[in-house]
Amino acid sequence: MTSIHDPDGTRLPIKLDSTSNGEFEPIPLGPAERLANELAQEAAGRNAKRLGQSRRQFLVSSCGAASTLLAFNSAQAAMGRTGGWFALAEEAALEPAAADAVLAGNEFIFDVQGHFVNPTGAWLQALPEEARPLSGMPAAGCARGVGEGARDYLRCLGPEAFVQDVFMDSDTDVMVLSFVPSTREGEPLTIEEAAAAREIVAQLEGTHRLILHGRVNPNQDGDVEDMQRLRDDFGIQAWKTYTQWGPEGQGFYLTDEGTGRRFLDEAQRLDVPVICIHKGIPFGQQSYEHSLCTDVGPAAREYPDISLLIYHSGFIPGQAEGPYDPDRGEGIDSLVQTVVENDLRGGNVYAELGSTWRFLMRDPDSAAHALGKLLLHLGEDNILWGTDSIWYGSPQDQIQAFRAFQISEEFQERFGYPALTDEIKRKILGLNALRPYRLEADVLRHHLGEDPVQMARAVYRETPDPHFRTFGPRSRREFLNFMRWSGG
Repeated sequence: MTSIHDPDGTRLPIKLDSTSNGEFEPIPLGPAERLANELAQEAAGRNAKRLGQSRRQFLVSSCGAASTLLAFNSAQAAMGRTGGWFALAEEAALEPAAADAVLAGNEFIFDVQGHFVNPTGAWLQALPEEARPLSGMPAAGCARGVGEGARDYLRCLGPEAFVQDVFMDSDTDVMVLSFVPSTREGEPLTIEEAAAAREIVAQLEGTHRLILHGRVNPNQDGDVEDMQRLRDDFGIQAWKTYTQWGPEGQGFYLTDEGTGRRFLDEAQRLDVPVICIHKGIPFGQQSYEHSLCTDVGPAAREYPDISLLIYHSGFIPGQAEGPYDPDRGEGIDSLVQTVVENDLRGGNVYAELGSTWRFLMRDPDSAAHALGKLLLHLGEDNILWGTDSIWYGSPQDQIQAFRAFQISEEFQERFGYPALTDEIKRKILGLNALRPYRLEADVLRHHLGEDPVQMARAVYRETPDPHFRTFGPRSRREFLNFMRWSGG
């Protein structure tokens, strides 16, 4: 097999690095994560040799992913982290059947938070000629980004790359295309461009493969007034908002009369009763209080017919998660607290895992606590799969890690957490999202069938060539550049 991407096999299929989604400053890897990558690289060379394969051939295989996760287990255990682990048999590193039994699932996967950037969009015209938005891209590298143009690297985030990463190199069936916070004039992805991306998927004759958000910040002039146009002209199926963002830096609460309630009233009037709300991942101290989930429970009780999808579940990168503490008041505990206080378990509040799970993969103890307390207090039907890709490259590694992850028996006994059964994982990975998005069961049957997207994926996977890259900023310098040129 000749590979365009990484022919020498230097990149691991499960990515532990400092990449962020551009909403928080990248957090360097700690000793446990560095050891995990080191052990995984050593295991890749050793196991590839035992199987008579090149490193690249081995790492692209399911055994390569299994070998990487098993190395991560060893590193985390050596650091005393035993609250969760990737439940794979040791032979999975060398036997494809054992690896596939855990990593090659057939679930319906509905990713409710995805992104791409239009590499030739109108947003670039407002930037000075010397501007290099998202300029961490040259360092990340990808085949599409090689060219003579100064901004050719942006093609690594464009619609073609999006389709490849999401629908060919991962098992994702349906993805919601979301938006970043910005002024109306400075959006790296406008609704018109998002609709064009949906058309690319439509050319593959896939039904419901890509769902569109309409971005609404009710504290920005014109956004609420534009909601009907977004619904009527683009068929959006949900709204995206950032309560901690505003054109002047000040956020809002869902319960505020002139902003939050006005927004919720209009969503209800337009019969698009799904609102995706960024909570957690604070942008800074100026509107930190608006990143907390204190307004979620009261709004959910007041608007029981609207589904509130809490992006990131209130998670704060860099803060370890422990068992639920009602006195903590931030992180995932902020979401749990507002649900508990308003008696909303199993109701219209959903916890979404975009960027959260990707970061939790670094720390199995925090991962076990985060998933365990969400299962306990929100319920197994109210956790939604999201990846925040393509900032993190293809979401396949997040999918495989989640398929394998298990909460330890020790944590189950000490904290009352349930085991992550196959049924619960199927719900989280896709089935739960069907309810708020009001999708029919035949969508599920369609995507597990033989539609053209599925057939194209099957042909591609006879000779797959995933790049195992991430695209978001990975250092403070890249993050500051991202904020400077992306309207952050």
